[in-house]
Amino acid sequence: MTNSYILKKKSSIHGYGIFAKTFIPKGTRIIEYVGEKITKAESNRRGPKLVAYAKNHKEQGAVYLFVLNSRYDIDGHVSYNTAKYINHSCKPNCEVDIIKGHIWIIALRDIQKGEELYYNYGYDDITEYEDHPCYCKTDRCIGYILAEDSWPKLKRYLAKKKEA
Repeated sequence: MTNSYILKKKSSIHGYGIFAKTFIPKGTRIIEYVGEKITKAESNRRGPKLVAYAKNHKEQGAVYLFVLNSRYDIDGHVSYNTAKYINHSCKPNCEVDIIKGHIWIIALRDIQKGEELYYNYGYDDITEYEDHPCYCKTDRCIGYILAEDSWPKLKRYLAKKKEA
């Protein structure tokens, strides 16, 4: 997929990443996260298999299931989904917005040419936090890929675990 704003190249965070090919103004719809539209039941069937495959092959980032709405998800593990290469960060410069059934990656702030694009993946299940280490190395890094509104709960949990 060609896009005038971005290009894919090696990332210092994980594998490949998406970088700004040019200046991207705040609020720009940069790229759509695309793939196969599947039911929640199908997503629940595929998800554990993809996670198991990734663990068995020592791969991270091999699961590209994205919540679309209460009935459907998008399986972004398709060759034409460049957005799947956008890495997670605890200090993102992009956000996800679902607009009329489409998942858009949108600039949270002005993004300079050459800058890597990130968004917070928003995982909210802190019981599986150890399965999702974060490598963003920002000054806000919580150490795990987790939705920001779950950070206080994780911090309390980790503090109790440290005390024990």
